[in-house]
Amino acid sequence: MTAIAVTIAGSDSGGGAGIQADLKTFSALGVYGASVITALTAQNTQGVTAIHEAPADFVRAEIDAVFSDLAVNAVKIGMLASPELIRTVAAGLRDYGQSRVVLDPVMVATSGDSLLKAEAVATLREDLFPLASLITPNLPEAGKLLGRTVDETPEDMLAAARELLSLGPKAVLIKGGHGTGAESADLYLDGNGERWLTAPRHATRNTHGTGCTLSSAIAAGLAKGLDMTAAVAEGKAYVTSAIVAADRLEIGRGHGPVHHFHAWW
Repeated sequence: MTAIAVTIAGSDSGGGAGIQADLKTFSALGVYGASVITALTAQNTQGVTAIHEAPADFVRAEIDAVFSDLAVNAVKIGMLASPELIRTVAAGLRDYGQSRVVLDPVMVATSGDSLLKAEAVATLREDLFPLASLITPNLPEAGKLLGRTVDETPEDMLAAARELLSLGPKAVLIKGGHGTGAESADLYLDGNGERWLTAPRHATRNTHGTGCTLSSAIAAGLAKGLDMTAAVAEGKAYVTSAIVAADRLEIGRGHGPVHHFHAWW
């Protein structure tokens, strides 16, 4: 059987994040990718200049078209800008019985532009967290989800992960990419305990799409039949290599993308 993953997310016209990053990641990791586009963004390496949210009924039509035909093995969820879209996607996941769901709670682009309406945060927690196999917030996103600052100390990251786990997802991965230490440390927590995944922090400004890339890499692993801990480890290794190779690309004048096809080009 062909491994199939679906990304439910926004489009990045600059090609570095969102739907485009997800499909590149799926392809690089040997998984067939399909998509449900929730928003169009006018975006490049320097920022987001406009957002056009897809109507909820059209997003539902996309979900029905994809899931009624394709034997989907895993789902990655990214940008959902409004409560209505969040509820629409949650209903689709329930209707099609999706049990391998990686939720990246996209709130702010690498450029600093907001991608999630403030009133949607509560809906995200209430409607989608209980359906998620894994949520993958970075430190600022974890703070917004919990209504407090989350520091990069191991103690505070663990406390935050426990709070997030109590909201319903089966597992939590808090990403440490926004930290300042010599190593980028991510914390994985599920019902069996905690695990730290570390990699040397690589100095580059080309980090656009790292969160999208990591979450879609994990979904790709699940689609291929890996268990969650193995999929997370494979995803961390892939995005680390993509960041290290990012400076081989010359894309735009701002925060360039990671190199999704570093093993091929």
